[in-house]
Amino acid sequence: MPAVVNIAAYRFVSLDDLPALQRAARERAQACGLKGTVLLAPEGINLFLAGARAGIDAWLDWLRHGPAFGERLAGIEVKESLSDHVPFRKLLVKVKREIIRMDHPTIRPEAGRAPAVDARTVVRWLRQGRDDAGRELVMLDTRNAFEVDEGTFRGAVDWRISKFTEFPAAVEAHRAELEGKTVVSFCTGGIRCEKAAIYMAEAGIERIYQLEGGILKYFEETGGEGFEGSCFVFDGREALDPALRPRLDRPAEPAEAP
Repeated sequence: MPAVVNIAAYRFVSLDDLPALQRAARERAQACGLKGTVLLAPEGINLFLAGARAGIDAWLDWLRHGPAFGERLAGIEVKESLSDHVPFRKLLVKVKREIIRMDHPTIRPEAGRAPAVDARTVVRWLRQGRDDAGRELVMLDTRNAFEVDEGTFRGAVDWRISKFTEFPAAVEAHRAELEGKTVVSFCTGGIRCEKAAIYMAEAGIERIYQLEGGILKYFEETGGEGFEGSCFVFDGREALDPALRPRLDRPAEPAEAP
């Protein structure tokens, strides 16, 4: 049985005194024996960490109920997978302008999310090729092109962006192609879609949903029906198959969280 627990989580919530939170998060993660990346910004937190079960559980308990964040992260949802080795060489805790860069500061998921759709509903829609009202279904991949190349939903729309800051321009260039359809935007763990779906709704796309929990939660709940290939992840495992098993399970330098 693999001994290493890998977690991915994010939450959009207003944070201040970021240097103090950075110090506290680093000290606690080190005390728990964890490696990976934690990003902090005024808009929230994004993290990818790995370690023993006891360390992960202790970190999450501190994150949700400890003195540093109070109860602001009590409801943070976590996606888990297992591996034989820790896929990071070190721990990085960084302060950023955004936890997922889009360069559109008016898009603030904390103020209100776009509608979300759960994994089992998406399975039903994929089988039908339409939503429950009979409208054509479009699966829209909001990830970067190199991530999409590892795997995506069968027939998904891919605008071949090289970084997320290109997404708004891609929406403007392709919005007519989405008119009259039900659009489900998706990404690795859900964070990009929190912003992407809001932007698309504000751009006038009427039926836009975000896939709750992203591809990783979809794998966890459905086994990956309709998904072809693997899901790229930003650590030494490189990609996970629909059973959440690493394609490559070896230590590597940590990549910056997406």
